Amino acid sequence: MKKALILTAIFLLNIVQLQAQCSMCRAVVQNNADNLGQGLNNGILYLMGFPYIIIIVVGTILFRKRQKDQQLELN
Repeated sequence: MKKALILTAIFLLNIVQLQAQCSMCRAVVQNNADNLGQGLNNGILYLMGFPYIIIIVVGTILFRKRQKDQQLELN
Protein backbone atom coordinates (compact mmCIF):
# COMPACT_ATOMS: atom_id res chain seq x y z
CA MET A 1 0.00 0.00 0.00
CA LYS A 2 2.86 2.35 0.83
CA LYS A 3 4.47 1.74 -2.54
CA ALA A 4 1.25 2.56 -4.36
CA LEU A 5 0.90 5.83 -2.44
CA ILE A 6 4.51 6.77 -3.13
CA LEU A 7 4.13 6.02 -6.85
CA THR A 8 0.91 8.03 -6.99
CA ALA A 9 2.58 10.98 -5.27
CA ILE A 10 5.52 10.86 -7.69
CA PHE A 11 3.14 10.74 -10.64
CA LEU A 12 1.11 13.68 -9.35
CA LEU A 13 4.23 15.74 -8.76
CA ASN A 14 5.37 15.11 -12.34
CA ILE A 15 1.99 15.73 -13.99
CA VAL A 16 2.89 19.34 -14.81
CA GLN A 17 5.89 18.11 -16.79
CA LEU A 18 3.74 15.53 -18.57
CA GLN A 19 1.24 18.14 -19.67
CA ALA A 20 4.05 20.37 -20.94
CA GLN A 21 5.21 17.61 -23.26
CA CYS A 22 1.80 17.44 -24.92
CA SER A 23 1.87 21.13 -25.83
CA MET A 24 5.42 20.79 -27.11
CA CYS A 25 4.42 17.95 -29.43
CA ARG A 26 1.47 19.99 -30.64
CA ALA A 27 3.68 22.97 -31.44
CA VAL A 28 6.17 20.79 -33.33
CA VAL A 29 3.41 19.17 -35.39
CA GLN A 30 1.81 22.51 -36.24
CA ASN A 31 5.10 23.94 -37.46
CA ASN A 32 6.21 20.97 -39.58
CA ALA A 33 4.99 19.08 -42.62
CA ASP A 34 1.88 16.90 -42.65
CA ASN A 35 3.93 13.68 -42.70
CA LEU A 36 5.15 14.35 -39.19
CA GLY A 37 1.59 14.72 -37.92
CA GLN A 38 0.54 11.45 -39.54
CA GLY A 39 3.58 9.70 -38.05
CA LEU A 40 2.79 11.09 -34.63
CA ASN A 41 -0.82 9.90 -34.88
CA ASN A 42 0.33 6.43 -35.92
CA GLY A 43 2.75 6.33 -32.99
CA ILE A 44 0.00 7.28 -30.56
CA LEU A 45 -2.25 4.51 -31.88
CA TYR A 46 0.63 2.04 -31.72
CA LEU A 47 1.38 2.88 -28.08
CA MET A 48 -2.31 2.92 -27.18
CA GLY A 49 -2.78 -0.67 -28.39
CA PHE A 50 -0.21 -2.33 -26.13
CA PRO A 51 -2.08 -1.98 -22.82
CA TYR A 52 -5.12 -3.60 -24.41
CA ILE A 53 -3.02 -6.44 -25.80
CA ILE A 54 -1.44 -7.03 -22.39
CA ILE A 55 -4.84 -7.04 -20.67
CA ILE A 56 -6.24 -9.52 -23.21
CA VAL A 57 -3.25 -11.87 -22.87
CA VAL A 58 -3.22 -11.79 -19.06
CA GLY A 59 -7.02 -12.18 -18.95
CA THR A 60 -6.87 -15.17 -21.27
CA ILE A 61 -4.16 -16.83 -19.20
CA LEU A 62 -6.09 -16.26 -15.96
CA PHE A 63 -9.34 -17.47 -17.53
CA ARG A 64 -7.74 -20.70 -18.77
CA LYS A 65 -6.02 -21.28 -15.42
CA ARG A 66 -9.30 -20.79 -13.59
CA GLN A 67 -11.11 -23.22 -15.90
CA LYS A 68 -8.36 -25.79 -15.43
CA ASP A 69 -8.53 -25.43 -11.62
CA GLN A 70 -12.32 -25.87 -11.69
CA GLN A 71 -12.04 -29.02 -13.81
CA LEU A 72 -9.50 -30.46 -11.37
CA GLU A 73 -11.88 -29.78 -8.46
CA LEU A 74 -14.68 -31.65 -10.23
CA ASN A 75 -12.53 -34.75 -10.77
